[in-house]
Amino acid sequence: MASPATLPPVSTAALKDHAFELVQSEIKQGEAMVDVRLTDKRSGKPVPGAVIFARRIDMTPDGMPTMTAPIDLMPSPEPGIYRFKTNLTMEGGWQLSLAAKMQGKSGTVQSRLVLKAVP
Repeated sequence: MASPATLPPVSTAALKDHAFELVQSEIKQGEAMVDVRLTDKRSGKPVPGAVIFARRIDMTPDGMPTMTAPIDLMPSPEPGIYRFKTNLTMEGGWQLSLAAKMQGKSGTVQSRLVLKAVP
């Protein structure tokens, strides 16, 4: 097993200034599109062109981390917005976990966003 000193960094100073945020925190239950904005917190501007390499949606907020749903990356409706297609099978709290690489930067932007599926 690699020692902590040899593992790549999870985040760097350059990436601390970037964050994903939900465009809407309440999504209709069932087949749904979830839009997420990647923002440069210093300027407030959207950041296009990130490569999403990990994504998961589950019901961790409601104490059911094993209750997952399929989630697929869809074409972006506008620069800096990342759209995901999923099926929120139950009402309640869902956690969207994302990890992305940004062009020209080392490290990873990671976020865990909580949304609510409503009837």
